[in-house]
Amino acid sequence: MSALLQVRGLRKAFGGVQAVQDVDFDLAAGELLAMIGPNGAGKSTCFNMINGQLVPDAGSVVLAGREIAGRPPREIWRLGVGRTFQVAATYASMTVAENVQMALLSHHGKLFRIWPRAASLHRDEALELLAAVGLRDRADEPCSTLAYGDIKTVELAIALANQPTLLLMDEPTAGMAPQERNALMQLTRRLVKERGIGVLFTEHSMDVVFAHADRIMVLARGALIA
Repeated sequence: MSALLQVRGLRKAFGGVQAVQDVDFDLAAGELLAMIGPNGAGKSTCFNMINGQLVPDAGSVVLAGREIAGRPPREIWRLGVGRTFQVAATYASMTVAENVQMALLSHHGKLFRIWPRAASLHRDEALELLAAVGLRDRADEPCSTLAYGDIKTVELAIALANQPTLLLMDEPTAGMAPQERNALMQLTRRLVKERGIGVLFTEHSMDVVFAHADRIMVLARGALIA
């Protein structure tokens, strides 16, 4: 498989602490690559350099043949890098569909100051995404009524709204029951395989890692050790 993402010599220090040192790896389209390690190993720092929240001290991050290291986060997002976070964040007072529509408005470069004017835009597209993740029948419910596992699924639909080629998932199953964890990762695997999206994810639940990762990297004290 040819590499969708190529990371070479990635380094980042904070003061005298070398948070990430000479990290190299490739990720193919449609692949789920797990990055594991203890707290403080440098996983979040790697993620933040890939999506532009941090500028590397050295190294390169090449996405689909294009260097993205050091570019602003929004530009990297526009180039196809999506991200989900350990703690899912949605607009609780909005419906499930409206949350996805907000992401679609951003993807299509539209900004509305008055939400009612925009509430009907991209609804069909939002419903298609919700059908893909199994939440079409809950489209008009407020997010505040959803169980946490369903909110994490909405977050996945929101991430897919930007049509990413690379998806960074930070602890995607944190706070979920074992059955929910496996259901979310099975859904993620199916969708990314269908859409050719590369996934880099961190995870503390080793059952999830061993069941769903195509490959596993181990990071310790900022360096890859396996």
